[in-house]
Amino acid sequence: MSKVLVHATVSLDGFIADTDGGVEWMNGFPVDPADEAIVARIVEDIGAVVGGANKTQTIEDGEIPYGGVLGVPVFLLTHSTHEPIERNGIIYHFVVEDVAAALATAKGAAGEKWVSVLGGSVSRQCLEKGLVDEIALHVVPILLGAGVSLFAGLSKSMRLERVHTSAFASEVHLRYRVSSTTA
Repeated sequence: MSKVLVHATVSLDGFIADTDGGVEWMNGFPVDPADEAIVARIVEDIGAVVGGANKTQTIEDGEIPYGGVLGVPVFLLTHSTHEPIERNGIIYHFVVEDVAAALATAKGAAGEKWVSVLGGSVSRQCLEKGLVDEIALHVVPILLGAGVSLFAGLSKSMRLERVHTSAFASEVHLRYRVSSTTA
């Protein structure tokens, strides 16, 4: 059965997007082939993606978010029913149930591969419910000061066990196993 991975590129101060939701700040830093290899290894192990339905407009405008780039099924949490959308061979499914139901459906689609959870809100919901197995972060050397936080607002602390750390050209790569939560 597949496992669940929160996978994100973050600023040094923990933001996944700027105050306008932009991610352009992630670009323009030196990249080493070893950086690319780490990301490639993670990406090749992803079999499905779960994210928030705020991506709906992006999909309808013809852009392909992270999940589409991988060529795997994408499951988006939403509050209202919506027929699946197909873009460039990728099916975007809209899940009305809670995040646990979305993950269960995504795990079925992923088979033995990982389910990647995207976005701050969905990641926090999964962490709060104890549904995340590991966290993989790519830390970019920039301080945004404000923006969309990946972890702010968690109601409990969580102990993590280091799986891997590395640093190359400009990014620091961190991978942790979620070992326990405390109230």
